[in-house]
Amino acid sequence: MSLIHRLDTSSPQFHASLHTLLAFDASQDESIERATADILKQVRAQGDAALLDYTRRFDRVQADTVAALEIDRSEWLTALDGLPAEQRASLETAAERVRSYHERQRAETWTYTEPDGTMLGQKITPLDRVGLYVPGGKAAYPSSVLMNAVPAKVAGVPEVIMVTPTPDGVRNPIVLAAAAISGVDRIWGIGGAQAVAALAYGTQTITPVDKIVGPGNAYVAAAKRRVYGTVGIDMIAGPSEILILGDGSTPADWIAMDLFSQAEHDELAQAILLSPSAAYLDEVEAAIARLLPTMPRADIIRASLAGRGALIQVKDMDEACAIANDIAPEHLEISTEHPQQWADKIRHAGAIFLGRYSSEALGDYCAGPNHVLPTSRTARFSSPLGVYDFQKRSSLIQVSQEGAQVLGRVAANLAYGEGLQAHAASAEYRLTPTDTLT
Repeated sequence: MSLIHRLDTSSPQFHASLHTLLAFDASQDESIERATADILKQVRAQGDAALLDYTRRFDRVQADTVAALEIDRSEWLTALDGLPAEQRASLETAAERVRSYHERQRAETWTYTEPDGTMLGQKITPLDRVGLYVPGGKAAYPSSVLMNAVPAKVAGVPEVIMVTPTPDGVRNPIVLAAAAISGVDRIWGIGGAQAVAALAYGTQTITPVDKIVGPGNAYVAAAKRRVYGTVGIDMIAGPSEILILGDGSTPADWIAMDLFSQAEHDELAQAILLSPSAAYLDEVEAAIARLLPTMPRADIIRASLAGRGALIQVKDMDEACAIANDIAPEHLEISTEHPQQWADKIRHAGAIFLGRYSSEALGDYCAGPNHVLPTSRTARFSSPLGVYDFQKRSSLIQVSQEGAQVLGRVAANLAYGEGLQAHAASAEYRLTPTDTLT
């Protein structure tokens, strides 16, 4: 079995082969769905009691009260102070870059006034309370804390509540340190679908939030999907994806490692390279074979590349861009001599990395833009997580007396056409007697 698929757009079977490669079964495991539905139901009905029970059962953490599961801020600060100096500096640098980038996304209230004195506009307000789910235990994702909490605080969210499981009481210090740096307000040592339920519905101790963001396992994803509508969520993310457009000017080893960087996430991750040069694709394939045995997560990478990875020969870079727009990848690297000319042709991608030095890994951690990105072709209609996800827009309408004479006639005419007489009368009450329609 080859390490990775080789495709050629000149083949009559190319489109069928690509479709098969891109296909991802998003159907949900029924047992997970049933278990999640029951957990949500129990937490919603029983509150703290159910939350404590599930925490004992799944995380093996004994607590008499939910209040005892809150992680005190002093522990976050101790974790921050205990980081090696270089690691702390890197975390602080990443946080500052993420903050600086997202500050440019912040929207402000605006208005304009028409000649008759009518004022129209848009009021921008932050969400009141946001819940952030962060995997815990042996998993350490401080970058997820930064990418979710920082834009929420930049948006002006007064309270960001983080939940993170602590199996067997293990609390990850770098995750706590990231929370201290990024402006999180409270942390609860709870996880799983039960934590999502607590954030969505509230318990006797935990106040419900307005939106839940952050990654988690299949149970967390199922819970977020079910509570959507009661609260907002960021997105339901599929497996990670990278698509690289290469003209052969970037060292093959670099490209192979960029493909690995996504393939190592899990067996369903997708890594694809498009290039007009068959010789370059041969070089990259050789680099994959040579470098793969050196990777600690070689088994996962191998399964990912063999199952969903591909090296695709295209006619030219224009064709590569057309295919990229059809795939609408989460991460798109344009690893060419003059990347901007090809970026101008891209319409659908979560994040676009321009040039050979812009590795996707930099975007994951510290470049500045958010690493929470649309997957599974949803980049065709959605965007990276940003400040705008933590702000709401309310329309402002202040109609002057003069303006009501014009707008009232327009509204009443349209309302009568729809058969909504009360609407029409409401508009007509503002008209002066000489302007009344009836």
